[in-house]
Amino acid sequence: MTSPKKRLLGGFSLIELLVVILIISLLLTLGAVGLRGITGGNGVGAAVATSEAVFDEARSIAVGKGTKSRVLVDINDPRDTENYLRRIVVAYQKLDEQGEPTEEWELASRALNLPEKTFFSKSYSKKDHEAGSGDIEEMTLTINKRAFDGRYLYYEFNSEGICTSPGSSFVVGSGIRPDGEEPRVTGDGKRDFAGFVIWRNGRTSLFRGPDQIGIPSDVTKF
Repeated sequence: MTSPKKRLLGGFSLIELLVVILIISLLLTLGAVGLRGITGGNGVGAAVATSEAVFDEARSIAVGKGTKSRVLVDINDPRDTENYLRRIVVAYQKLDEQGEPTEEWELASRALNLPEKTFFSKSYSKKDHEAGSGDIEEMTLTINKRAFDGRYLYYEFNSEGICTSPGSSFVVGSGIRPDGEEPRVTGDGKRDFAGFVIWRNGRTSLFRGPDQIGIPSDVTKF
């Protein structure tokens, strides 16, 4: 008796494998382009993600210590290519022995610097983003540490973790900054801006693209 023929199990052909690889590559490329449109380029996207974490840290410190905390953006010395519009620190208001606020501020953690060629935008970060108005408030930090004393823009949380300027925006962009000058946009970095809005409860909402931030097509400044 002749045994039944065994059914041969067919595998993928080389052409089929190449087609699958091509489809996967296209999907990855489209995903990368979509993500870029939401969070900007590599440096800008990393800056936004890290900055959101800093705001979460500041809010937690305010609640944990029962005092005000601030996210500070360095605007002290335009000649400082390392820190100007790139250094971000968290500070909190010190309390006296009775638990009352003093005029002194203390750094809560080490400083964070935004990625290379990525800068905080003074022009597009607004106190009231929806209205497109109001500059971010400024303070002078004096903690008797030469490396940190100076001028900063700040976002504040009170002891209950509430943002005292709800609806304010935090925007960063990609560009260059010659020594002693303000950052400026280059051809490769046109509209490469991203950021988020900070709400009353401390949560943030990412911008979906430069149009939502209000970046013009012929942007040249930060």
